[in-house]
Parts: sequence; structure tokens; C-alpha cells
Amino acid sequence: MQETKNERRITLAEVKQLPQIQQYIVSADKFLKAMGFTEHGFRHVTLVSKIAEHVMEHLGYSERERELAAIAGYIHDIGNITGRHDHGKAGAIMCFHILEGIGMPYDEIACIVGAVGNHEEQYGEAVNTVAAALILADKSDVHRTRVRRRDVSQFDIHDRVNYAATSSFLHVSAEPREVTLKIEIDNSISSVMEYFEIFMERMLMCQRAAKMLDARFRLNINGADIL
Repeated sequence: MQETKNERRITLAEVKQLPQIQQYIVSADKFLKAMGFTEHGFRHVTLVSKIAEHVMEHLGYSERERELAAIAGYIHDIGNITGRHDHGKAGAIMCFHILEGIGMPYDEIACIVGAVGNHEEQYGEAVNTVAAALILADKSDVHRTRVRRRDVSQFDIHDRVNYAATSSFLHVSAEPREVTLKIEIDNSISSVMEYFEIFMERMLMCQRAAKMLDARFRLNINGADIL
């Protein structure tokens, strides 16, 4: 049977090769750097894509659901080319036009657009399982390599908390059905309380996302269970 528009199975590899996607990731990260935000380039989106797929795989979702989560993870931040405020909503609109243009089925477009448009804690919710995996993957990328400033004396609290995180890993367990974010924090740079001051809203969002996946979210900092 000949494939027709909006019936073709789009792969992550195809999306990665789209020139507009490549350019938007480069430009978005460049603009955020100019505004003083942490790294949001190819390192971040590639990692989020892999973690989102990992979450879906280990919780037993289908191969196609895993790939949709990986695609959403890779393109979730392109809306930053319009500015940081409401970049999830802007990115969702951009993703809709790009994915429709390359012939992705409308039900899959709707799934990804819903995920991208809801990945920010200011207004987002885990509206579907792909969105839940994206949220967990995105919020787990806390690490000093994301900090752009090299002068510690110039750090704001966001820089300090990210720089204090010497390692972070999202562990997914099918039995018991749990998603655990494990972080090591250098207390000489930032305290655990500062982490919560900045990221409490994100952690609550992760709890709701895990619930969408019929799992429990746990947070472990420096070997101690916090949530």
C-alpha cells in the first residue's frame, strides 16, 4: 500500500536530520546563552531524548511509544528561539507545523505537541504518557556542566545549584514501579535547601508525571531519601 500524507511512520533519526530542527536547537541555545541561562543545546536535548525513551522502555511501553517520547525529548526546547517565557507553548506550535509538514500521523502529532506544550512547570501537566516521560527526563538534567559562567563569584542561585550537582541519574524500576532521581550535591557550593528552593515545583511536577505512568517518583540526594 502506498503511503499517503500523514500516514507515514516518522523516526527519530529523520527528525534529527531536519535542517530546521538542527538550526532551531543551535539558535535557541545561543539566545539562552545571551540571556544568561544554562545550556540547552544538543547535549541537553540528546540526553533528554534518551532518558525519555529509557523511562518508557523500562516501564513497559511499546516500541512506538518509546520513539515518540524520544522525538518529543529531542525537539522539546526549540521554542526557546522565541524567548524563555512560554517557550513550551511556542515550541508546541512550531512542532505541529514541522511534523505535519513531514507527514506524521495526526494522532502522533497531537501526542508530541501535547508533551512539548506541557513540559514547563509554570503551567504544564503530564497530559499523556509521552508528556510524563518528557517531564521526568527534562527535570532530571541537573548538572554542573550546564553552567556557562566560569567565575563562581558571579553565580546566581540557579547557577550555584546546578554547579553543586556533581552527578544526577534517573533510575527506573518496573518492580516496584518507581522512578528515582539520584543526585549528588557538593554542600560546600550549595545546600539541599537551596535545591528545594529552586526545584520544589519541578519535583512536584515529576510526582504527577510518575503518577501518569502508574509509578511512584522518588528523590534521593546524597544517599538520603527526600521524597
